[in-house]
Parts: sequence; C-alpha cells; structure tokens
Amino acid sequence: MVTRLTDSPVYAHLWSTPELEAVFSETARWQTWLDVLVALARVQARHGLVPSAAAEQIAGAARAEHLDLDRVAAGTRATSHSTLGLIRELQRVLPVAAREHVYVGATVQDVSDTWFGLVMRDVGALVLRDVRALRATVLDLARTHRDTVMAGRTHGQPGAPITFGFKAASWADELGRRVDRLREGAPRWAVGQLAGAVGALAFHDTDVDPLPLRRDFCAELGLGDPGASWTTSRDRVAEFGHVLALVGGTLARIGGEVYELARPEIGELAEPTTATAVGSITMPHKRNPEVSEHLDTLARLARSSAGVLLEGTVVSHERDGRGWKAEWVALPEVCLLTGTALRLARGLLDGLEVHADAMTANLDRFGDRLASERVLAGLSGRLGKHAAQALLQEVLAAGEDVATALAVRGVATPDEVRAWTARDAVGTAGRMVDDVLARARP
Repeated sequence: MVTRLTDSPVYAHLWSTPELEAVFSETARWQTWLDVLVALARVQARHGLVPSAAAEQIAGAARAEHLDLDRVAAGTRATSHSTLGLIRELQRVLPVAAREHVYVGATVQDVSDTWFGLVMRDVGALVLRDVRALRATVLDLARTHRDTVMAGRTHGQPGAPITFGFKAASWADELGRRVDRLREGAPRWAVGQLAGAVGALAFHDTDVDPLPLRRDFCAELGLGDPGASWTTSRDRVAEFGHVLALVGGTLARIGGEVYELARPEIGELAEPTTATAVGSITMPHKRNPEVSEHLDTLARLARSSAGVLLEGTVVSHERDGRGWKAEWVALPEVCLLTGTALRLARGLLDGLEVHADAMTANLDRFGDRLASERVLAGLSGRLGKHAAQALLQEVLAAGEDVATALAVRGVATPDEVRAWTARDAVGTAGRMVDDVLARARP
C-alpha cells in the first residue's frame, strides 16, 4: 500500500531514479544490512572470534529473499528494537550451530551507520558522475555561445549586455566546485562504524585488538576506517547532505534562468519538448517549463532534508537516537531528490533551445539604454563618477535622447556618445569564458 505521493507508481519518476531505487528500496536496504552482518562475521572469523564455518553459513543464508520480511516486521514491532526482528529471522534460517555467531558485539548503529557509509560512497559516485556529465554539456554551451550577445539582467530588469556563453560559463564554474567538493569529501564520508555500546569497542577488547578488527571490517566492505567511533559525531552525514543540497541549488539556479528566459515576452531559451507533451489542458497554446520549475521544487525539499541532517550534529553523550533516527528519513530523501534533479537537468540542458535571434531582438528593443554603464564610464573621467551618474539619471528619467542631451549640456559630443555605445562591452566576458574552459580541461 502506497501512502506517500512521492512513492506512487504514477508520480515516482518525479522524485527518484531507477539507480537510486536500487539503493534505497526496502529489499535493497535489508540486503545491505545483511551484507554488513556477513562482513562482520567473516572478519571476526579471521580474528578468531567466531568459527569460520559459521561465518560462511551466515554468508550463505543472509539473503533478503531467504527471509520472511513480514516476520522481520512483526519481530521489530514486538520487541521495539530496530534490528532484533532481523536478527531472529536470520537465526531462524541458519543451522543451529551458526545462530549464536550472528551480530556478535555489534549495535543497531554499527549496522545503520555502516550502511550510511556505503550509501554516501555509492550515491556520491553517482552524483559525481552526473555532475561531471552535466558540466561537460554546459561547457559546450559556453564554448558555442561565447560571443552570443544578450541582455544581462539585475533584479529581473535588463541591465548591460553579456553573452549567453558567459552565463553558461558561470553555471559550469559552479558545477566544477561541486565536483571538487564531491571528490574531496568522499574519503571523509565513505567510512564504516564498529563502535559497540558507547564507542569504546569494549565487547571486542578481550582476546583481540579491536582497532585492527574494525579496520578489517571496514575494508571488507570497501570503506575507510573512521579513526574514532562517530556515534554522536554526525558531521559526515550533515556535510554530505549539504553538498548534495548545494548541487540541487545550482540546478535550481539553472532551471530558474530557463524558466524566466522561456517566457514568450523574452523568448531567449526554451525547454526541449516532445509531440506528446501537454502544456495545459485548458490553455493549449501554453508550453510550460515543467522541468525547470521542478528543479526548484526538488532543491527546496533537498535543502529541507539537509537542514534535518545539520540538526543531527547537536546530540548528547555517546549515543542519542534523536538526530540519528531522523537521518534514516532525511539522508535517503536528499539523495533521491538530488539524483532526480540531476537526471532532469541533464535532459533539459542536452536539448536546450537557445534563441539567439530573440536575444538580439531584446537588445535592439532597449536600444542605447543598455549601454548606460559605458556612457557613465566615459563621462566619469570628465565629471567624476557620482556627478556623471546623477546627470545620466536625470537625462534617462526625463526620456531624453542621451547623445542630444549630453551635447546640449556641453559634456560630450554626439560622436563621443556614439563611440561609447557603438560596441557591447563583452570582451572581458568572453575572456572569462575562455578561462573557465581552460580550467575545466583535464
């Protein structure tokens, strides 16, 4: 039974991807937890804590398809313990001799935090892959449109000319910083947890050295050793969630640009569409920017979940379920939302329509007013910057022709004004595009 709209078979594609469902589905989660128990048993066998035969029997039985998940659920409810239902169900399908060697010396948090480490490793790799691919697409846009002049806008209003390549380069540069954060953070996030009751590994501190045991346990799963138990040190999870939220913020910024510039009265960009796409069932003329809009929705929700993860960094003593259990909801959510946003953004930018003719038409529509910054620069050398700004404000507010008004006032000839406004000041913008492209080369 589906109770959340985001899990609906009809709408799930708006909130998840098949790759991420393979990480976070109920069966996948249980299997990963079982894999953690298998790794623990095998490492404990190598260190002489459990029989090798028992470890291999656990490995053979620890498959989600072998377990009755209804029994797991019933056991979880009956015991009010997060993993005791799983433990007892796994014991039930094991040979009698192996049953006492399941889950030896571990805690719920050892299992779930190690799962977090695996999630952050695997989802981080998927996000990094998609951010890199998206950045490559955006770099191509910047290269292609390096000299495609358009109106720059501030506070939603036409300002001075830029190029579309310059705008795209700013997206690519930001995506490059997302790549850096994902790559640099991966060794911090992809660690395991084997802490025991209060983090001191007291259960294992008997006949073996528990620190090499923990290191081997993490390595068995392809994770790094954390160095110290992190049961109430939740900064890794919070950092990962916030890096994903930053990715979502970049995608929402790009989507917002497409959303605004696709308005028919501007018409400079358009989302790709298909013959079967319907903009409105009551206004058939509309071509709604659905993807651009949804990128903003996903980013808002990702920031919300990342905020929950940040709240989890303030917890008490050596174990505190308040922040940690909230992560069970918030961490998958921020992963699903960010992965979905990347899938949608890649489709959006792969097929983005750039209407250079509309960019030119909009520049022409506003005329010399968009060159006011250049005229201001020219006048500032004669009058001083602030006096020049006040004069131009007066002339433009009165609707006067700038060249004529300045000539009448004796501060510039019409030829000088025409020289100031004759070319768009986009040369430096182009050089910054070149710089972004150069730094992006491997």
